[in-house]
Amino acid sequence: MPHAALVELLSLAGLSDAASADVAFTGADPVVGTRFRIGATGAAAIAAAAVAAAELWALRPSGKRQQIAVDLRTAVAALRSSRLILIDGAPPRDIFDPVSGFHTARDGSWVMLHCNFPHHRAVALQVLGLAEGATREAVAAAVARWEGLALEDAIHGAGGCAALVRSAEDWQRHPQSAAIATLPLLQIERIGDAPAEPFAAGDRPLSGIRVLDLTRVLAGPTGARALAEHGADVLKISAPHLPSARDMDIDTGLGKLAAFLDLRQAQDAARLRALVAEGRCDVFVQGYRPGTLARRGFGAEELAALRPGIVLVELSAWSRRGPWAARRGFDTIVQSASGMALIEGGGKPRLMPVSALDYISGYLLALGAMAALGRRAREGGSWRVTVSLARTGQWLSDKGLLDAAAIAGLPRELPEAEIMRLSQETPSPMGLIRHLAPAAQMSATPPHWVRPPVPLGHDAPVWPERS
Repeated sequence: MPHAALVELLSLAGLSDAASADVAFTGADPVVGTRFRIGATGAAAIAAAAVAAAELWALRPSGKRQQIAVDLRTAVAALRSSRLILIDGAPPRDIFDPVSGFHTARDGSWVMLHCNFPHHRAVALQVLGLAEGATREAVAAAVARWEGLALEDAIHGAGGCAALVRSAEDWQRHPQSAAIATLPLLQIERIGDAPAEPFAAGDRPLSGIRVLDLTRVLAGPTGARALAEHGADVLKISAPHLPSARDMDIDTGLGKLAAFLDLRQAQDAARLRALVAEGRCDVFVQGYRPGTLARRGFGAEELAALRPGIVLVELSAWSRRGPWAARRGFDTIVQSASGMALIEGGGKPRLMPVSALDYISGYLLALGAMAALGRRAREGGSWRVTVSLARTGQWLSDKGLLDAAAIAGLPRELPEAEIMRLSQETPSPMGLIRHLAPAAQMSATPPHWVRPPVPLGHDAPVWPERS
């Protein structure tokens, strides 16, 4: 199955199916205790991004074709990499807030509350009529006084994030599901004219490529990290007032510089425009809800005018279409709303043991960005790449479920000894970081990160010299 999924992804990216012959997969599903085929789909997405990097390498003067290998067990580990790091030997802090998770409503339905960011927690508590500091028990009692659908709508209407837990059948009848079904898993479209930019000599597939990463938790940072592992100079842009993903940012920060810019301030917005225009940014990755950055002057048309030839990569939870296009969403929220959580729990909601929607979407973003860079090299143009968590969830669900008997007794975690074998250590300003090595093996340009993770805002908002 991973080969068939890989061919599908390469076709969506406009890459030759013949490139799949350069890829070898090992292992098989199930890897851990979930009915979803996370090994095959995760490995296919990782391999597709590696193929795109290999194709760019072949466009360079010294480039040649190369062999790629992905193991399904390694891919599954990669779909939860942020939870597998150690910081000076200690595990990362749990990003889940104590009141986040599933709660039973008055009508017997379940509601997933996402309170991992302080402002989302504050909204949920306000809607529930609770004060800051409320316990999980108090939250559960307050949820039990609401109808599930009404609470979902009320929290989103107030600027928070929650999901009514739906069955797969109920989700298929929902208008947002219908809107998502009309969209491709990965979309690459030309948004402007620009001269071709052939690849010059370089020692890695993305040598000299500049990437701005304006994303948070978790798919967007993963996609930008994947570009860094193939040699891109990635500058992550955040701001002091924005909530962070805490230790999760360490794992997704591998290979990146990190600077603060507050786009509410005119001088900082001007600095970002200069990084795009005068700095000749190649890839601009953003994960805000559709239209958010456009209101600050960084929409597709503005970016293509600032820097003809730019590749704009856009991630959203629910896609650009449908009644939920402007809704907040995360991997856990999409799992809950789309029926995946009920399937995972066998009738009672439970999340998958990996963040498959986030990580697979991240590798799809990297695949799309590199495929668009290839098109720019051959034919010119500015390009937009779009991916959504919900469409990725549909793709994963469409691959079918494993038989319940096939996963009976399987652990939901890989053994620690196996994680150790797949990991490496990197000194950083935050301490010695144990983290997973890149999941794809490539014979000519082995993926690796040349920069350690750094705290948000660690660096000045300037580009390094092109490699």
